[in-house]
Amino acid sequence: MDIDAFLAVNGSKWSRLAYLAHKRRLSGAEADELLRLYQAVSAHLSLIRSVAPESAVSASLSAALAQARTRFTGARSNFMEDLARFFVITLPAAFYRVRWLTLWCGAFFLIVGGAYALWIGTSAEALRAVYGSDEDIRQYVDGNFIDYYSENPAASFAGAVWTNNAWISAQAVAFGVTGFWVPMILFLNAQNVGVAAGVFAASGKLDVFFSYILPHGLMELTAVFIACAAGLKIFWAMVQPGPRTRLQAVADEGRSLVTVALGLVLVLLVSGVVEAFVTPSALPVWAKITIGALVLAGYWVYALVLGGRAFRAGHSGDLDANDAGYRGIAA
Repeated sequence: MDIDAFLAVNGSKWSRLAYLAHKRRLSGAEADELLRLYQAVSAHLSLIRSVAPESAVSASLSAALAQARTRFTGARSNFMEDLARFFVITLPAAFYRVRWLTLWCGAFFLIVGGAYALWIGTSAEALRAVYGSDEDIRQYVDGNFIDYYSENPAASFAGAVWTNNAWISAQAVAFGVTGFWVPMILFLNAQNVGVAAGVFAASGKLDVFFSYILPHGLMELTAVFIACAAGLKIFWAMVQPGPRTRLQAVADEGRSLVTVALGLVLVLLVSGVVEAFVTPSALPVWAKITIGALVLAGYWVYALVLGGRAFRAGHSGDLDANDAGYRGIAA
């Protein structure tokens, strides 16, 4: 097909569509004309895309049609409505979809971490191989581990912890499709926590370890499990795409579950505040752990109650059809 000849024949219709789509007010006749032009130009765009999908003409017609479609479907919701929809429907639905994988990731973490804690805590050779002399072990247990939570101003420490954990979670979601990134993150984090627990257990101070880990760690580690679950779900879409092509399955799941990474930014902000202001505080240990448990319970109520309701209503965390765009080649 000769694009230039096609443009010469139909260019006036395209210009008219663009004009009507941007016109402030339409009469009844103009609204009818806009609908007819939209249908005709949609057919033109499909034909052009079959021979020149990346052309400037194709991009221009797509923009004109998108503007026209907005006139048919009405004005978009305002920012506050979109924000409310995200937190009440989209985000909890995405969290709900990965609830079981989140628990499986947590179980894997506990098994690996528990194995390392048992090994380090019961083997003097392993303990010294990891931390060296008795003096080094004593310095870690009585000083370095505890001082970590209070050696910097609470506000700056909360910001550093927040950004670091948010970055780790975003990597788990984004690189989960590789299949190896998530197990690696889970294993390394479980190893670090397990070794630390083993050192405290060998020193007879396991209660001190839990008093510093549990207040913020209940939610912080759960956030890592959630991110890992989202990454694994994207990977599984590639392994088992169902009736979709693998590329389309990964695209759909990736678009749906990147919502998890965005939501975890706020979740990890809360856990970062707890880690900076509650964990090193002078509050009783039971109070600190209770605060951490309430934060975790709040997440699960949000994910299971609001998320379950949104999921049963047909929401998955994905964009709606108009915002998601084409899911296949139009011809």
